[in-house]
Amino acid sequence: MARVTVEDCILKVPNRFELVLVASQRAREIGSGAAILVDRDNDKNPVVSLREIADTDISITALNEALVKNHQKVIEVEEDDEEIIDVMEGENEWAAVANEAAESEAASAGLQEGALEEEDSEEPETAPTGANGDTE
Repeated sequence: MARVTVEDCILKVPNRFELVLVASQRAREIGSGAAILVDRDNDKNPVVSLREIADTDISITALNEALVKNHQKVIEVEEDDEEIIDVMEGENEWAAVANEAAESEAASAGLQEGALEEEDSEEPETAPTGANGDTE
């Protein structure tokens, strides 16, 4: 019975490879609970899908689109104008610790710069003197 069904389906889907893909997609849909458009007659899902393709006006383009959508790895997500950022538990505490560390580093760097500036601003050394106090 399946061979006659395949021969009938070739009239609607001339490419046998595309027929296999479309029929398998429809069989997956039937397996996940989609309504059956023909009598089951104790047939399995692939045979029922082939009979549906041959006997009814099931949309081949809709099955192709569903097949592509099921195999896509990246799903497009509509982005809102405002991004929502989820904060993980404990992330605020880590951010506070990081801010404190950055502030303390900045403060110590400021102290070091101030100490260097003070050393530069001190009075210049006098010229070296000899043993009897004369300048050389």
